[in-house]
Amino acid sequence: MTGRVNFTYPERIFIRNEMFTQNGIFTQNRIFTQNGIFTQNGILLMNEKFFDLKKEKQDRMINASLKVFAEGGYAHASTDDIVREASVSKGLLFHYFGSKLGTYAFMYRYSVRFFLLELSAAKVGGSRNVFDMAKQVEQARWQVLKGYPYLLAFLQKSRTENVKEALLETEDMKEKLDEAYEKILADVNAEGLPAGTDAKKLLQMLLFTMDGIMNEQFGKGAFQADMLHEEVISYLNNFRNALMPPEE
Repeated sequence: MTGRVNFTYPERIFIRNEMFTQNGIFTQNRIFTQNGIFTQNGILLMNEKFFDLKKEKQDRMINASLKVFAEGGYAHASTDDIVREASVSKGLLFHYFGSKLGTYAFMYRYSVRFFLLELSAAKVGGSRNVFDMAKQVEQARWQVLKGYPYLLAFLQKSRTENVKEALLETEDMKEKLDEAYEKILADVNAEGLPAGTDAKKLLQMLLFTMDGIMNEQFGKGAFQADMLHEEVISYLNNFRNALMPPEE
């Protein structure tokens, strides 16, 4: 049983407020106009009326964008592919996001915010040992992937991004994501592990393993969030039993 909050629609409100304002005042990096939110570089981040669309249409456009950017990165992604995947017109995509760069910037910010929401909601046990912490991260990943199958692959792909304009528009949110992982690694302890085990390195290894399992399933073209979750939990339990055998 987890402490997860039901984010059926409120996550849109939370992300909307959290993404663009601080205590009702727009951040110094965002310029508000009647029609949308612009970055300090003059790039349209989004027309906030996007959040007035039906959830199904929002998610269709988000998932299509995540898939295309995850598969090709910013440089090779095509807005033609996005609108084809989402079954919307290019005019509609640009109405809400302004450009390919605006679409990428919004999707990155949305993805980080959504993942961090799920990460903060995941509650697995009371200890801070390696395997409980790994399961906390996995719980968040599972909840994310049930609604947005390509979100984590997109965030993973963005780590190798080398297009300057894309990097500039996402660097602040990348810092927030890195800080969240750094906090998890800093909080982990070696409770129950064999003497001399580096708990931080072990947790990093488990997180890499989780990424590898996800990538393998995507490569097979048979991705299902629930099946992935079951496989990851199986791996984590095997690692745990090997290092921390249950008492007989």
